[in-house]
Amino acid sequence: MQALAEIVVALLLVGSGLVVLVAALGLWRLPDFFLRMHAPALASTLAAWIVTFASIVHFSARGEGLSLHVWLIIIVLSITAPVTTIVLARAALFRRRQAGDDLPAPLKARR
Repeated sequence: MQALAEIVVALLLVGSGLVVLVAALGLWRLPDFFLRMHAPALASTLAAWIVTFASIVHFSARGEGLSLHVWLIIIVLSITAPVTTIVLARAALFRRRQAGDDLPAPLKARR
């Protein structure tokens, strides 16, 4: 049972790394700051959830029962990551307005 748990944990951690790698590629390929924000923001939350599941499997396999103490970490990360993304977007919009640059078009105008 211990070997199976280690394999599951290893696969989950590799999967998390792949998600972050895809986010890094999106960060590298997308042309604008506002477009670049989406890839790491979404992928970091997904990768954190995958690492949380790996931690739950690891600590549950080592202990006597289901170990859920890791949920506190993922709850805090799930709340703070989107808030940080919104704050960064608003700061970038504010800086563009102050510099007199063109602002991104509203969503209705892009269609």
